Amino acid sequence: MSNFKQSSLGLTLIVLIAFSVWSSSLLEPCEARKGKHHQWRPNRGSPSLRQKKGYGGRHQRYHPLGHTVSALKSDSYITPEDTAVSTAAQKNSAVYNVLDYGAKGDGKADDTKAFEAAWAAACKVQASTVNVPSGSVFLVQPISFSGPNCQTDIVFQLDGKIIAPTGAGAWGSGLLQWIEFTKLEKLTIRGKGVIDGQGSVWWNDSPTYNPTDETADNSSEDSQIVESYSGKMPGTRPTALRFYGSNGVTVTGITIQNSPQTHLKFDSCTNVQVSAVTVSSPGDSPNTDGIHLQNSQDVVISGASLACGDDCISIQTGCSNVFIHNVNCGPGHGVSIGGLGKDDTKACVSNITVRDVKMQNTLNGVRIKTWQGGSGSVKNVMFANIQVSEVEFPIMIDQFYCDKSHCANKTSAVAVSGINYINIQGTYTSKPAHFACSDSTPCTGVSLDTINLKSVQSGNHLYDPFCWEAYGELKTNTVPPIDCLMKGKPYSSGSTVQSKGGDYC
Repeated sequence: MSNFKQSSLGLTLIVLIAFSVWSSSLLEPCEARKGKHHQWRPNRGSPSLRQKKGYGGRHQRYHPLGHTVSALKSDSYITPEDTAVSTAAQKNSAVYNVLDYGAKGDGKADDTKAFEAAWAAACKVQASTVNVPSGSVFLVQPISFSGPNCQTDIVFQLDGKIIAPTGAGAWGSGLLQWIEFTKLEKLTIRGKGVIDGQGSVWWNDSPTYNPTDETADNSSEDSQIVESYSGKMPGTRPTALRFYGSNGVTVTGITIQNSPQTHLKFDSCTNVQVSAVTVSSPGDSPNTDGIHLQNSQDVVISGASLACGDDCISIQTGCSNVFIHNVNCGPGHGVSIGGLGKDDTKACVSNITVRDVKMQNTLNGVRIKTWQGGSGSVKNVMFANIQVSEVEFPIMIDQFYCDKSHCANKTSAVAVSGINYINIQGTYTSKPAHFACSDSTPCTGVSLDTINLKSVQSGNHLYDPFCWEAYGELKTNTVPPIDCLMKGKPYSSGSTVQSKGGDYC
């Protein structure tokens, strides 16, 4: 009996040991899985995680191509801790600082490649940010930040300063723009930074200074830009900042200064918002428009301060549904629609509102200008609450626009109709109102309401208001009296606009 008990006890012990071994084998994969998870390291040879020469930083480790570490592992190994780490990595790596991509930010080294690399990384990630930090000056060659394969909602955070090259060699035979954003969706440019076109070398047709610094360290081949400072700049002057073929563009807070030509241009864009932007260049700098719109629709410009050598805002053909308000303009040439119809072309502009604008020491106030020989129309325009101070020509429609000593007389013209002036007040230095309309295409639907313009020479105005083939209505008495505006509509004869192909927009 005792032998049987000992045998049973031994058998029980064996069974317990076997069960223990079997249980531990079941638990081992779980422990191993946990261990592998915590001890996992990325393959150092992985092309998506390999650190590239000259870049470095956390962006190459975690998110150079829009992927995080956990995304490279099997789904079966993802835990809640993984998810938290992954989310944090995405948030951190969604910001692409140009300094992390090799930019020097000293105003001397060529930082173009760093900007290109930062953009290439951000382009792949929705709602990412390219960061141009404050406290640095970045020298950037002509560059294009382009789609259409980029993700949406990219932010270009500009808090530092970007400067253009001043050597002729950087521009080849001439370029139309310096910094360009093309074919993008929901793009935002924001910050307190500066884009400086260093335009004086263009305005004077030669460099005005020699930037060679003998004390600079030129030993690094890729850290210093090599430029030619001999010879004149190309005849084609670039726009400082251009947007093309994009939708949902926002530009806010930044300063653009000293552009060789136009400071800020929107071409073939829709749903554009411009706010609190500053433009600054000398009043005698040639052709330096502040903001230029072309073939763009649904545009709002507000809170801008614009000082330049040409139109503060220029609205060209193909623009409609434009709302401009609370803008300061001066020096400059005022707010202009046109010139339209140059070289017998068709131009279409409609639904433009300009209101709550202050203009000081400008050539013009609110102006519409068209070339002889054009076709198309400008219609449904309102200029309201415009305050002018020492402006030469506060109100102008000129269908005989010519920027040369002589332009040929032509019969056809861009039709101008439905132009409303409301509460235009202040002082002028030459002529309060000038309406020079086409013989074959008279201006129609011109209305004047609460116009009070006084000469800076108290009690003496230099020129009376002028009207030619301008038809409309005086809603109120005007100061000075604008009695030359004809009532009603022109006679519809065979020589009028419609038979000559005017408004076919």
